Order: sequence, then structure tokens, then C-alpha cells
Amino acid sequence: MKDTLTPGLKHSFSYTVPATKTVPHLYKESPELQAMPEVFATAFMIGLMEWTCVQLLAPHLDEGEGSVGVHVDVSHTAATPPGLTVTVEAECIEVKGPRAKFRVAAHDGVDEIGAGIHDRFIVAWNRFERGVAPKRDKVPDQPLEEAPA
Repeated sequence: MKDTLTPGLKHSFSYTVPATKTVPHLYKESPELQAMPEVFATAFMIGLMEWTCVQLLAPHLDEGEGSVGVHVDVSHTAATPPGLTVTVEAECIEVKGPRAKFRVAAHDGVDEIGAGIHDRFIVAWNRFERGVAPKRDKVPDQPLEEAPA
């Protein structure tokens, strides 16, 4: 990680919500989610917030580094139908060693739809992969199947 990663850095990212990022698209095998309204899903909003923070971090990372999300504390306060553009504003508010904390807020052009805090941990991908390898060794040889619909 470069020493250019400091509190106060800001980044924004805009994304037009397609129908495929609505609640019924989270888990196709879930009849409960299939019955819900077609609005921007909380999980996808959080993913968009993470994506914005990843973009903010990118120029401040060394070759072979990336980041993983380690904490999310956000509210989702307004529904967004497909077709609206959501803009996420992220600000780095703290850097402690390899951990970076961000204030995030999302707006759909009509309402603020969510806001909160997100933490990411900067990692060397090769070291991260070594840590995940023992779990991968425990995956059964048979192909994973999706749950029945």
C-alpha cells in the first residue's frame, strides 16, 4: 500500500440500475425473494458501495494488492426502481495499518437511498490465496449444485 492512501480522499461512482439488480434476482431459487417488489436490492446497493471504495483505493495500492470488505454498517432507507441512476459518494475517513474505513452514501437522483460506514482490509493477493487454499481443499470433488427452485 502506498503512503498516498490518507483520510480525506473522496470518490464517486454512478450506476444505472438494471432489472437484474432487483430483489427477485438475488436468489432465483428463493420463492420468498421472487415474490418481492422489483426494486434495487440492499445486497446490490452494498456491493455498489464496495465497488466505489475499491475504485477509490486502486491508485493507492501496490502491484499484487487488492482489498476485501471486512465490515459494513449501512442503512437502506428508500426504494429505487430499475432505470434510475444511483450515485455512491465514498470518503476515506481512517487508515490504520492495512485497514481503511469509508463513509458511504448513495442517492438515486430523487432520494438518499442509503448511507453508513464500510471497512476494507488491504491484502497481497498471493498471501490471501494461500490462506484460502486449505478451505478450497475441503470442497467436495462433485460439482456444487444450486438449491432446488
